[in-house]
Amino acid sequence: MNESNPPILVVDDEAPIRQALERALRLEGFGVECASGGREALEAVARRAPAAIILDVTMPDLNGRVVCARLRADGVKTPILILSARDEVDDRIAGLQAGADDYLVKPFAVEELIARLQALLRRAGAEPDQREEFQDALVVGDLVVDPSARTVKRAGRELECTRREFELIEVFARNPGIVLERQRLLELVWGYDWVADTNVVDVFVSYLRRKLEENDEPRMIETVRGIGFVLRDPAAAGAK
Repeated sequence: MNESNPPILVVDDEAPIRQALERALRLEGFGVECASGGREALEAVARRAPAAIILDVTMPDLNGRVVCARLRADGVKTPILILSARDEVDDRIAGLQAGADDYLVKPFAVEELIARLQALLRRAGAEPDQREEFQDALVVGDLVVDPSARTVKRAGRELECTRREFELIEVFARNPGIVLERQRLLELVWGYDWVADTNVVDVFVSYLRRKLEENDEPRMIETVRGIGFVLRDPAAAGAK
């Protein structure tokens, strides 16, 4: 991560939620740091102020409202978005009075969380810098994946990809030459709560292959039997 760009701090004691939020934020171009509890969050902020904090309320050591109040008492002005399963008006008011800038009730749509986060960053004047390190396209041979524009090109030809196809090819392009297990791809692209046979990965890889090889181009996504898939530059592989 570019040290000049502070990350988004995600604080939640449930690992699956932390991982899902981290994945979603990284796909949107944000740097991310995670903490599993309130005390760890306070230590993380003391080390380096994040661009924004996504903070769960219910945690075993320090609850989110206490963390929020302590940060504000210490003069921390970082935007804070509280997450909670409690949606009573009194709970929302308590979170905002503790110093939170916004309050989102679980379960929530990731798209709404991203939109609320971006609104907080715009108000704080921080959003543009968050994406700076991700402006460069990912290039593997004649494949160009642009996370900012969400475009995919091969040999100058633009591919029409669905959202899920784009997320899958982006993961491959960020990890060229690395064998990715099917289960890992499920976690990165479909999220922690996706319940399905890993065959779904094979199906989407086949979709991508059709588009990548539409003009009889050499295969880029190779199957590693019994493990998963790997993205390779055919020209580089042929030169070895």
